[in-house]
Amino acid sequence: MELVLGTMYFGTRTDEATSFAVLDRYVAAGGRILDTANCYAFWASGTGHGGQSETVLGRWLAANPGVREELTVATKVGVEPVDGGGVEGLSADVIGRECRRSLERLGVDRVDLYWAHGEDRSVPLAETVAAFGELVEEGLVGRLGVSNHPTWRVEQARALAAASGVAAYTALQLTTSYVGPRPGAPVPGKDHRFGFVSDETVDYLETHPDLELWVYSPLVQGSYDRADRPFPRRTTTRARPRGSPR
Repeated sequence: MELVLGTMYFGTRTDEATSFAVLDRYVAAGGRILDTANCYAFWASGTGHGGQSETVLGRWLAANPGVREELTVATKVGVEPVDGGGVEGLSADVIGRECRRSLERLGVDRVDLYWAHGEDRSVPLAETVAAFGELVEEGLVGRLGVSNHPTWRVEQARALAAASGVAAYTALQLTTSYVGPRPGAPVPGKDHRFGFVSDETVDYLETHPDLELWVYSPLVQGSYDRADRPFPRRTTTRARPRGSPR
């Protein structure tokens, strides 16, 4: 298990000086994996758009020459808002364009891991798979990941990639914690219907060892040890430790 530094609020709620200090301390402690997204953090920005986190990371990388080669840098595409409503999605045009914009903000010529941040069922899955594969072939991306997708869509995408001879997703990013909601319980503020690790997820991963699991929010936004961040009400009133009897 490796600890990943999520940089969601760098450049918005976390100012640049503090962001730099966190990055410095993380690397000094041996951390080597940074995770961001092109949409971070649009909801905390007066612009209504993201890009702030990638920009701060790019400035920090520029201020620390040589550190880039020691790091795994991951970013995402798919849920950046568009003017007029909705999100960018996962069309071939969006994937190719936004990857290059992320590279520019980060100040790098390649990202180590590029995530499909959320589903886009308005675009044929084969188009999305081919577009991600093309980025790997061009050398702009090292490997591919998929976040907040149901298991069956992950399997379909990987099968399409295998059939067409392009790079497939080799990382799956979902949220999980020791405490979780009962099946079917609504979770306030949770936007991703398939964002939680389930028993089916675990079974799929166990039979596909080439697919890594990355988890986010394992401490439930700090709920374990921060009085100002209580567990969401719908999860605590009927919560149970994972693996306990129903």
